[in-house]
Amino acid sequence: MPHRAPPGTIAPHIPADAYRRAEATGQPVVIVVHTTDGTGRPLSHFLYPLAVAGAGALGIFATIAALLALLDFAVHTAVSIAAATGPVSVGGITVKLFGSKR
Repeated sequence: MPHRAPPGTIAPHIPADAYRRAEATGQPVVIVVHTTDGTGRPLSHFLYPLAVAGAGALGIFATIAALLALLDFAVHTAVSIAAATGPVSVGGITVKLFGSKR
């Protein structure tokens, strides 16, 4: 009778003589696989909230940066317009916003 290799992918750790003896006598081969119970939490329990918090913080940071850039642009625009117009007169009251550059 030709010898065959042990079946499956978990069986190669069975000693060949024990497998062949069990095969010749008809005894069943019992394979015990030891596993450990996962007592801790998987990484996804921590990774998803951290990713959401990081994205939120980045979004808030970007919103504040955009607001500050818009405010800076508005101030520069207001200063340029005020410098170009000269004195401002409202209801007979004239106010010179900026001093003369000369």
